[in-house]
Amino acid sequence: LNPAGKKGHKGRGKQFSNPEEIDRQMRLQREKEESGGAEKESSESEEESSSEDESESRKRSGVEGLIEIENPNRVSQKSKKVTEVDVSAPRELSRREREEIEKQKSAERYRKLHMEGKTEQARADLARLAIIKKQREEAAKKRGAVL
Repeated sequence: LNPAGKKGHKGRGKQFSNPEEIDRQMRLQREKEESGGAEKESSESEEESSSEDESESRKRSGVEGLIEIENPNRVSQKSKKVTEVDVSAPRELSRREREEIEKQKSAERYRKLHMEGKTEQARADLARLAIIKKQREEAAKKRGAVL
């Protein structure tokens, strides 16, 4: 039934809850908390320490209470005080900064060698210039001879 090249709809259609349903659910939840709160008040006078233990167990459910988990990949930002910062210490350059400096130095080295005529390109340029000078001299001689 689908035309060629058209894919069918994937996944479920989106379902939106209406505001009345959300309000009703929130009212029910509040009523549960209020009725539960009244029962807790009577039991709190008997056992205060047990409610503290319950709140801790709720915070750390499952294995979290048994094992201290620390992510080794997470780097915590340790801020230094201004007095602790050593300005005179050499700063480590990033890879990009090092490459940029190296690139500039090599370009400067090449330019210097090129000006001295020691590079292949400089030699080729000088040879081409010599040929052009000879051609111009010959053309000037011919013009001088014709006139």
